[in-house]
Amino acid sequence: MIIAIDGPAGAGKSTVAKILAKKLGYLHLNTGAMYRAITLKALQNGVDLDDEDALVNLAKNSLIEFRDGGSRIILDGNDVSKEIKTPDIDKNISIVVKHPRLRDIMVDQQRKIGEKGNIVSEGRDITTVVFPDAEVKIYLDASLEERAKRRLGELKRKGYNLNIEQVQNETARRDESDRTREYGALRLSEDAIPIDTTNLTIDEVVQKILEIVEKRKL
Repeated sequence: MIIAIDGPAGAGKSTVAKILAKKLGYLHLNTGAMYRAITLKALQNGVDLDDEDALVNLAKNSLIEFRDGGSRIILDGNDVSKEIKTPDIDKNISIVVKHPRLRDIMVDQQRKIGEKGNIVSEGRDITTVVFPDAEVKIYLDASLEERAKRRLGELKRKGYNLNIEQVQNETARRDESDRTREYGALRLSEDAIPIDTTNLTIDEVVQKILEIVEKRKL
């Protein structure tokens, strides 16, 4: 089975997908982490993020792997799990993901991983582009205020000193970019089940999805 989860930044996709995959014994495929890894490599190598040809070449010569059930992101043999979650990556990833030819390469890699089945995949266009035939499609959302608060808490735990206004503005900017880009835009698939996580705990969200999965298995 392929479980596809879409939704905006801070809706809880990564946390929920990680726990869900562990409970089911599936691979957690975080497609956003793949774009983050390419963004990191581009910044490290001084690649112009508006240069689609350069980014395509970079992606073709990069090896991105998911290990330990998807909890570790390996880029060219190096664990970059922490490096790809910094504010600098947050600020620049929206530039990288807008390039259609780069997205084609990433989607092809994601589908190859999905060929083995038994994965929980999450991102922005999983239910609509990457795995449109997934057996279970979920769309997680939450209020902008709640999503910004969650992201601020995550950044503070990592030692970053930002305020809620900064994070909320960045989250709103990401939302606008994700929903209006020409390729791979974030949207609610007609057959995806929406879940508002604003007032739900992580465990409650996971339980809701597990119930949906069990019904689909019958």
